[in-house]
Amino acid sequence: MRLVILGGGGFRVPLVHRALDDSVTELVLHDVDAHRLGAIRAVLRGGPPVTATTDLDLALRGADFVFSAIRVGGLAGRAVDERVAHEHGVLGQETVGAGGVAYGLRTAPVAERIARRVAEVAPGAWVVNFTNPAGLVTEAMARHLGDRVIGICDSPVGLCRRVAGALGVAGAVFDYAGLNHLGWLQAVRSNGEDLLPRLLADDAALAGFEEGRLFGGEWLRALGAVPNEYLHYYYSTREAMGADRGAFLLAQQQRFYDGAVDWETTRLEREATYMAHDREGERDSLEGGGYEHVAMALMRAIHADEKTTLILNVRNNGTLSTLDDDAVVEVPCEVDATGARPLPVSQLPDHAAGLVTSVKAVDRLVLEGTRAAALKAFALHPLVDSVATARSLLDAYARQHPGLAYLS
Repeated sequence: MRLVILGGGGFRVPLVHRALDDSVTELVLHDVDAHRLGAIRAVLRGGPPVTATTDLDLALRGADFVFSAIRVGGLAGRAVDERVAHEHGVLGQETVGAGGVAYGLRTAPVAERIARRVAEVAPGAWVVNFTNPAGLVTEAMARHLGDRVIGICDSPVGLCRRVAGALGVAGAVFDYAGLNHLGWLQAVRSNGEDLLPRLLADDAALAGFEEGRLFGGEWLRALGAVPNEYLHYYYSTREAMGADRGAFLLAQQQRFYDGAVDWETTRLEREATYMAHDREGERDSLEGGGYEHVAMALMRAIHADEKTTLILNVRNNGTLSTLDDDAVVEVPCEVDATGARPLPVSQLPDHAAGLVTSVKAVDRLVLEGTRAAALKAFALHPLVDSVATARSLLDAYARQHPGLAYLS
């Protein structure tokens, strides 16, 4: 199997490399930055033969699977996204709010160009999208690849794993639904019984895993569900303003790419500081988040026709009644050689459905790619509080991101 990683000079690529199994017989790393590509290539040890190239078509030819893990504008772009948002008094997180809109505006056109090249050069390849904002980018690529692009995220998988641990159960069925970084776990069924109410009533059990600590028992009981960790930015916006993580990561990872510190030391420091201000300095694990394991499980299910269930970002196709069929949603899916198909889930309550509908509308405006649509995207996002602020945000991002100059 020929596996291609786009964004092959990215810092977390060695985690994917570690997770590869014997089914991968050739690994191709592609990146537009030859220096970063070389630095990551030098870290990899063992595994299948590795080729590194800056030529996209050369990388794609003969691909069976393509992992898209690009970061348009790099960490410097993320640092700008966060700083500009905070200067305007709004949340700057890279996939949520103003920062997420800015990231989507510069990433979606690139993702669409890549999708067109995949369709032309490797029409039989499956694309596994890691690129954030994952739901928005997957929807952009699906315009050209249909159901052959599937988005992944480690957050819902980690949430379900931690909830199962708190309940002390194995083999449970998780009723989870929403958008990427905007989902809710509404039931945990084992032997026909929903165990979630039992967990929500137990403050000690809730204190034993990160979402329980992050949201607190009173709020979780009020919701009757356990939200994805990224709902923290919506439910506790004032408290989540925080520091500019993008600037921190830019400085930290540059030391690795400059050869001043090794990759493993940098990785551990990165993971230990993830959302630390919201988690009392704790982390359930330092295993790099686990998205690489989700990607490999998806790839194995398709390649070997091993039927499995995974929470993925796929086209809605009637799963959530408040969204159209082409909207990319994050829900449990049955996966086999034919791809991923969403499974039935509980419909979202009004408060969640309203938020999902609003954020999906913002995604769609980002994908239009015009100044008028971009202004509406900023202004209509639930975490941006005025049209004047939205206009100022758009102008500031257009000045500071060369790729957004067309929106000025």
